[in-house]
Amino acid sequence: MTSKNSTRRLSILNRDSDDTVHSITTTEALIKWEGETGESARQAKVIMLNGHYPPIHIMDHSLGKLIRCEKLSLSTNMIERIANLNGLKHLKILSLGRNLITSLAPLEVVSDTLEELWISYNSIQKFDGILTMKKLRVLYMSNNHIKEWSELRRLSAISTLEDLVFNGNPLHDEWKKDEESWLDTVHKLIKSLRKLDGIFLKQDIEI
Repeated sequence: MTSKNSTRRLSILNRDSDDTVHSITTTEALIKWEGETGESARQAKVIMLNGHYPPIHIMDHSLGKLIRCEKLSLSTNMIERIANLNGLKHLKILSLGRNLITSLAPLEVVSDTLEELWISYNSIQKFDGILTMKKLRVLYMSNNHIKEWSELRRLSAISTLEDLVFNGNPLHDEWKKDEESWLDTVHKLIKSLRKLDGIFLKQDIEI
């Protein structure tokens, strides 16, 4: 069976007539972005590199100059590894959906500021890297590879988490026929939640 990420990789490849793809780094993408927008990446608060073509493959040292960036979108690329975010001291929203990412561990460097993480359609199996987040309110991570209740339960360590999108993970697939029980069970595990999979939750869960 072909995975969703593999299918997406093939769709990108097929955009070139010779079936080859020339991926780039964030250095090249930011140079192009500055040329197209007329803005300085060093001064910008919002930088959108989503759906870039050629696709971005490597998050390199160039991200270190985004010292004022509050929202960074790198979704729909071919990124395999999160890296070089330690210079983004004001980052609040990070979008990395539809990539090839397997680990959240490098996100520890933005744990003091990050409020929203959009990382659906990747290959995440563990929550390592975000459990010490101090301000994280929104976590969109549908269609990843979370399989165990014990892993989902770890999100209760994030006391600020209010909005979680989790559908499409193997753990959720087992509950598709009983959404009400799913919502109730997850809410009991993560009591800070106000919204799960796009549905507002009742706020009468016993603590």
